[in-house]
Amino acid sequence: MSPFAFHYGPRLVSGAGAAARIGAWIVPGPVLFVTDRQVRALGLADAALDGLRAGGRAVAVFDAVEADPSRATLEAAVATGRGAGVASVIGFGGGSPMDVAKLAAYLLGSGDDLDAIWGVGQACGTGLPLVLVPTTAGTGSEATPVAILTLPGDEKRGVSAPALITGHAVLDPLLTLGLPRAITAATGMDAMVHAIEAYTSAHLKNPLSDMLAREALGLLAGNLLGACETPDDVAARSAMLLGAHLAGVAFANAPVAGVHALAYPLGGRFHVPHGLSNVLMLPHVLGFNMDAAMPLYAELGPIIDPALAGLGRQAQAAGLVEALRRMSVQAGMPQHLRDVGVAATDLDGLAADAMRQDRLLRNNPRPITLEDARLLYEAAL
Repeated sequence: MSPFAFHYGPRLVSGAGAAARIGAWIVPGPVLFVTDRQVRALGLADAALDGLRAGGRAVAVFDAVEADPSRATLEAAVATGRGAGVASVIGFGGGSPMDVAKLAAYLLGSGDDLDAIWGVGQACGTGLPLVLVPTTAGTGSEATPVAILTLPGDEKRGVSAPALITGHAVLDPLLTLGLPRAITAATGMDAMVHAIEAYTSAHLKNPLSDMLAREALGLLAGNLLGACETPDDVAARSAMLLGAHLAGVAFANAPVAGVHALAYPLGGRFHVPHGLSNVLMLPHVLGFNMDAAMPLYAELGPIIDPALAGLGRQAQAAGLVEALRRMSVQAGMPQHLRDVGVAATDLDGLAADAMRQDRLLRNNPRPITLEDARLLYEAAL
């Protein structure tokens, strides 16, 4: 066995109603509560905020986080926290509020400048204590050391460092009940991409990340359509949350690759939700990788579709791609870039943007050139 290192990440708390007890996992003193207006409008944060205030906490709520959050949004969150003299930070919502919360907690605690920490391993200080509470089952941000912002020019840029890992992650399935089908499908398949890319990552893949990726994929594939069809199924929602979290732990150790690299420009330029961006590029990148990753895809195929068990490796690998495509169709997701506003004239710009994602491209089982990226976008159009 090759040498490897593995870092699990946060302390996990899971269970229906767990978010109402969030005050038990933060330090004394004022708290910055980072979320978005939709979460507030839906009342998802009410129990958590009521519990904090009932415990005598001073809470500074920052709910201006948008999809694909900007640097200005992060800076506003930091200013809110600094003005309130907060001692800890809670990120409550989807991937965007959690990413902003991770960076805000780090910048508030360390005093570092954002421009000094871009990339991998540059954030070496100590942030404020942090708790993350996902309200969708998909991004896995509560499990990872990564946060992504959208900069001027629609560039996606990230910070990846152990200092961004939260102290506690709280999985409360009640927060995900009744999520719209489109969000359930997109975030759930996003988590499946995390598991698949972690399992096939060209760097840092290891037995523990593999184990978690397989378990995550089984939980997600076995419950995605059920959660779409029966939005108030607590058991299915619990399984989806846990699957997304385990996939997050897997890719926090064995990083994601080409699907994400080509998905990010779709979010930056066209504001396509991240999970849907991944779904649109998934079959094309997996097909491109087939010669390099076929044995690994074959191992994952029967997890998605048990009917593939016992077939030859090539059939199992091809069956994985087809099963994922079929699942996205059954979930009602768009299948082509043109469905989300992309035109043929946009492909050169998208390919150029994808080439800026070297942090991700280097993990792909097969190198992706500028010409390859354009051809992949063309295939997805």
